Amino acid sequence: MTLKALIFDVDGTLAETEETHRQAFNETFAKWGLDWNWSREDYRVLLKTGGGKERLRAFQDKLPDGAPRLSDEDIVALHKDKTALFGDLVAKGELALRPGVEDLILKAREAELQLAIATTTSRPNVDALMQATFGKPADRIFDVIASGDEVQRKKPDPEIYLLALRRLDLPPRDCIAFEDSRIGLNSALDAGLRVVVTPSLYTADETHSGATCRVPSLDRDHWPPILKATLLSY
Repeated sequence: MTLKALIFDVDGTLAETEETHRQAFNETFAKWGLDWNWSREDYRVLLKTGGGKERLRAFQDKLPDGAPRLSDEDIVALHKDKTALFGDLVAKGELALRPGVEDLILKAREAELQLAIATTTSRPNVDALMQATFGKPADRIFDVIASGDEVQRKKPDPEIYLLALRRLDLPPRDCIAFEDSRIGLNSALDAGLRVVVTPSLYTADETHSGATCRVPSLDRDHWPPILKATLLSY
């Protein structure tokens, strides 16, 4: 089997972004005059729903009767404001790539592997993170970008990975996916991919059965044999 492409999730996998997303949500709620405030435990539960707008709808569904609710149009508008604020927070340079990520991407480039993104987050969030960490937009780093605003069904549905595979024009057997969460793992597995899981701040207590391997980081010492064989000869 020849390894031809690496497909990355973004939030929690490339960088520990989820706490910044939570901050952006809470600041946006305050801006909108809402008394909502998501604690870390609240957000850990909400992350089991893929997608920011979907997360807002799931949160509203559990509010008590009579509590203020947003229309679907307001959810879209609030999420747009939150996305802009997230970009501002990331631009301040407070986020770094997780250990091993930059090295892995650079070595994959040297080996002429294709690189792809398959994420539930929106394209502006991907670009904001890449600009802040690599100093360039995502499409100058990755050959394929499949983002959450392009699909109808978010993770754990495999749609986003199937979209990335179509754009790569590769079968799943030629690729490895990198994820940090159970819902992301399920999405990639259902697309037929092998998956390396590197748990993040919000997913460390999850179980990740079915993964090819579960590693604490993407440092070279933790790469699975197929990655070492493919990349370390360059």
